[in-house]
Amino acid sequence: MIVRPLLAAVAAAGLVCPAAAQEPAAPPPASQEPSKEAAPPRPIRNAPSPRALEFAAYIFSAVNVCGYRLNTSEFEALLAKQNTRPEDVSPRGPFGNRVIGIFTLMSNQMNLNREQSCLAVAGEYGPEGSVVKNVLLPPGSDAPPAAPAGKPAQP
Repeated sequence: MIVRPLLAAVAAAGLVCPAAAQEPAAPPPASQEPSKEAAPPRPIRNAPSPRALEFAAYIFSAVNVCGYRLNTSEFEALLAKQNTRPEDVSPRGPFGNRVIGIFTLMSNQMNLNREQSCLAVAGEYGPEGSVVKNVLLPPGSDAPPAAPAGKPAQP
């Protein structure tokens, strides 16, 4: 019996004070400082460039799919030119997850056209590479080819 008068009182209060029946308005901003949520994400300092991550994944894919051997000294030199350390692009490094993701996509794509992609990679980074020589060595070779000497040794 008390419910009916209580409901009538609430309805009357809503008619008399419509502002009380509405949700409260959001408080005005306290200061004119920009919100941290609205700020764009800051890039990670000293992060390798996306190009360096793609390069590392490309070389790793060629080693995986085509069976080439990696000449680590040449590979590290190319990474150094791109201001990247080998530890950054290793699978357990800080950017390893990105490299693994790119590596997976590239490996799958290379497997679709294995012969042509292996020839293309060898033409770019193999012993006679057009981009850089001796980053990828033929399967079964243990050491990079020696540089030609100035004069042959005389007996």
